[in-house]
Amino acid sequence: MNAEKTDYDLLYNPRLVVPDHQQIFTRWESESEQARARLESYLDVPYGPTETEKLDLFLPQGQSRGLLMYIHGGYWRSLDKKRFSFVAPALVKSGITVAVPNYALCPAVQVEDIVMQMVQACAWLYRNGDNFGAPEHTLFVCGHSAGGHLAAMMLCCHWPKYAPDLPRKVVSAALSISGLYDLTEIVKVPSINSDVRLTAKSATKVSPAFMPPATDAPFYTAVGGKENEGFHIQNALIAKKWGRARSANVACPGENHFTILDQLCTRESGLFGAVLQMMEPGERPT
Repeated sequence: MNAEKTDYDLLYNPRLVVPDHQQIFTRWESESEQARARLESYLDVPYGPTETEKLDLFLPQGQSRGLLMYIHGGYWRSLDKKRFSFVAPALVKSGITVAVPNYALCPAVQVEDIVMQMVQACAWLYRNGDNFGAPEHTLFVCGHSAGGHLAAMMLCCHWPKYAPDLPRKVVSAALSISGLYDLTEIVKVPSINSDVRLTAKSATKVSPAFMPPATDAPFYTAVGGKENEGFHIQNALIAKKWGRARSANVACPGENHFTILDQLCTRESGLFGAVLQMMEPGERPT
């Protein structure tokens, strides 16, 4: 592409191309309030020492088949875990323990700091998940948008270097929905980088496209058919860069950057099936 003629805001800012995004956010908030009121949960559990380092845990119906950490999006600069409790009901109904962590937001922190907070959250859940009825020392990660970037970064982590008590494979598999993998592109997006404040150097340092996965953990991707072109570019890029490390790509035709999460809440969808498959290969929704 000719950078001088490319509108990077239109490539990468979904709020500019989804006119009803605010109504979708309002619906998420309402459905999340209902989920917290209805589901068995532990809310605001600390995974670190700061106020932003807390997570919500939703317990499954029956015995847990696995622990899934869901990382919310918002371009590392907005939104909160409480707006995303709505992802839990369908998952817990299928026997999945769900953890939704918070993290600090840009520009108060840098993307690199958020990555390390998610590393800390993963380590905490790996060590403590069985205290909440999840299978011992088993963790899966799913993230959307900026959360998809963070999910991919968890597969690049060399866990024993972070903490010697951890094994090489803390995260057994990951799913990135509408993820971002080459953050040097975000440097060119004025409406986003005004808050995120990435430079070419700092963006390269936290770009999964420029680093190999640290283990053979399966990696799944998904992108909506109606998303900004930039997310399709990113999805194709990580497929090329990671090769066989990407286990599958889930087609979500007709979905935009926000409505794609409806598929994660629909037990008959291909995206929900991908969650079950990465946790228990061969499984499909029941």
